[in-house]
Amino acid sequence: MALELKMQLKLSQSLVMTPQLQLAIKLLQLSRLELVDMVREEIEINPVLDDTVEAGTNEGVRAEEEKQKPTEIDWQAYLEEQSDYGAKRINFADRPDDEDFIGNLPEAHEGLGEYLLWQLSLSGLAEEEAKLGEFIIGNIGEDGYLKLLDRGAMDATEYEAAVLDEIVRLTSVSIETATKVLSTVQQLDPVGVCARTVRECLLTQALLWPVRDTVVEEIISGHLEKLASRNYKGIARALGVTFKEVCEAAAAINRCLNPTPGAGFGIDSARTVIPDIFVNKVEDEYIVTLNDDGMPKLKLNKLYRNMLKADGTVSDTAKEYLQERLKSALWLIKSVHQRQRTIFKVMESIVGFQKDFLDFGLKHLKPLILKDVAESVGVHESTVSRVTTNKYVQTPRGIFELKYFFSNAISNGEGTDVTAEYIRNRIKEIIENENSKKPYSDQQIVTELKESGVVLARRTATKYREALGFQSSSRRKVVY
Repeated sequence: MALELKMQLKLSQSLVMTPQLQLAIKLLQLSRLELVDMVREEIEINPVLDDTVEAGTNEGVRAEEEKQKPTEIDWQAYLEEQSDYGAKRINFADRPDDEDFIGNLPEAHEGLGEYLLWQLSLSGLAEEEAKLGEFIIGNIGEDGYLKLLDRGAMDATEYEAAVLDEIVRLTSVSIETATKVLSTVQQLDPVGVCARTVRECLLTQALLWPVRDTVVEEIISGHLEKLASRNYKGIARALGVTFKEVCEAAAAINRCLNPTPGAGFGIDSARTVIPDIFVNKVEDEYIVTLNDDGMPKLKLNKLYRNMLKADGTVSDTAKEYLQERLKSALWLIKSVHQRQRTIFKVMESIVGFQKDFLDFGLKHLKPLILKDVAESVGVHESTVSRVTTNKYVQTPRGIFELKYFFSNAISNGEGTDVTAEYIRNRIKEIIENENSKKPYSDQQIVTELKESGVVLARRTATKYREALGFQSSSRRKVVY
C-alpha cells in the first residue's frame, strides 16, 4: 500500500487555559495576605499600575510631617547651661560600643537542633567528642528522639544497644566515648533529648531529680507497659510496695516527666487571622461585606496612558513594552474584581444555607456540600473549593474558615440529619465534663449523645473520640 500526503480541514472544540484564565484561577485560591503581597509586587514591576490608596496616604503623611516637623533642640547645650559649675558634663555622643544592649541580646533559636548545638559548644567537650555530639544531634527527630535505626521487633534494651553500635560503626569512635557523649547530650536542656527509647528518656529525667525516687526509677525501668495500662496493682505486687506508693509514683511521672522532649521546638509561631469577609446582622437580615482594609486600589497611570495616545513622541520599542504592561495591568484589575465578586456571591450563598446556625448555634449547622453552593451561585464546584480555601469570615458567632460551613450529613436515626462537626463537638463536651475518676465508656458516650437527639453506633463514637485525640476510658481514668 502506497503512502501519500493529504491536507484536510477539521473543526473541533477544546478548552484552552488562556493567560487571563490562569491569572483568575491563581488569584482566586490566594489568601488575603498573599493577594496583597502579589498585587504590591506587581505594582513594583509594572509602571502602568498605580495604587491610589498608597499614593494618597504617602502624600498626606509627607504633608503632615512637613507641617508638624518640630524644631530640633540641642539637648547637649541645654544640659550644659542648666548644670552646676564644675559638674561633670553629660556627653550623649560619647557612648561605648559595649553598651548597645540590643546587640547583646541572644538570638532566638530557630529549632531544637540549633538550641542543642549552642549548649554543646559550652559543654567543654574535646574536639573529637564535640564532633560526635554534633553527629548525634543531627540525627534527632521532631519529637527529640535519636533516629538511626528502625526498631522493628527489638525490645528497649536490644534497641538501645543496637543504636549505640551503629553510632560506633558510623563514627569510628570507641564505645566508651560514644556512651559518654550520648549521656552528655541527653542531659542538655530539655533533659532526655536524644534518647533512644521512651524508657531511657524518662529515666534520664528521673535520675536528675534533686531527690531520687527508687519506686519511680524501677517503674520506668521495667514496668512502663503496666503503667500505660494503669495496672497499678500488678506493679505493686512486682515491686513489693503498696498500691498507694505506686499511685504516688505514677502521679509524679505524669506530672514531672516529659516523654516528648522535642515538643515545642521548631513549631510555627502563632498566626494572626485577618477575616476576608464580615457578616453582620442588621435587624433580621445578615449583611455580607468584603474586607478591603489594606487592599491596594488599582488604577492605570495617566502619564503612561497619555504616552500611548501621543503619536510620534514614543519609540516603537517603548510603545510595544507599554502596551504589554497595559494589557497585563488590565488583566490584573479585572481578575481582582472578579475574585472579589465571586467570594461575595459564595459567602452570600453560604449565609443563606446556614442562617439557622448564625441564629441558634452549632446544633443547627446544616449539612452542606460544595455542589449546593456551586449550583446556587452558578459556578463550578472547583471554583467554590478555591474560594473557600484559606479564607476567613467574621460572624456574630466568631471567626471561621469558609470550609467550616461544609459538612456531610449523618442520619441520627430519627428522620433528621446532623453534621459531623456537631457530633465531634458534643463528644468533646461530654468527655471534658466527665468525672475523671469514672470516665465514660464509648457506650455511655453513645447514651449521652442519644439524650441530645443524636443516635450513633458505638464504633462510630469510638472513631470520633480517637479522631479528637482522646484515649479510651481506662486510660483517661485518674485513680490518685
